[in-house]
Amino acid sequence: MKLAITQKRSAIGRAKDQKATIEALGIKRLSQQVVHNDTPQIRGMINKIKHLVEVEEVEG
Repeated sequence: MKLAITQKRSAIGRAKDQKATIEALGIKRLSQQVVHNDTPQIRGMINKIKHLVEVEEVEG
């Protein structure tokens, strides 16, 4: 299973670790969507920035 992660809120003014997490996921701008495999590492990253992103499960 894969996860589609979309940035919904700006990272401006957020902690450096949250900005780094968004960058590590490959998100470069607001409303951009990236797809990653559903792994514990990706879930942990999503949990850290769950207030900034929207997550959907996709088949793949």
